[in-house]
Amino acid sequence: MPGPGHKWSRPAEEEEEEEDPVDALVARTGCAAQHHAVQECMAAQQDWRRCQAQVQAFRECMTQRQQQRAEELRRRQSSGSADR
Repeated sequence: MPGPGHKWSRPAEEEEEEEDPVDALVARTGCAAQHHAVQECMAAQQDWRRCQAQVQAFRECMTQRQQQRAEELRRRQSSGSADR
């Protein structure tokens, strides 16, 4: 049973108006296509174990993005630049 602060089911109109925060976060990483592939596989297969190829592709994309971001931050710190 959902807790008092969670809306586990929303009316369709409200769902269309609000952007999913997870989708927004993933879109900023550049891994949205891989994330959607995982979601589509899960919807079709109903078993995450059958979606390991999609999960692995998403994981690799996210890992690569995290490494790029960390390197970017290191470069900024070493150059003394605080602006983005």
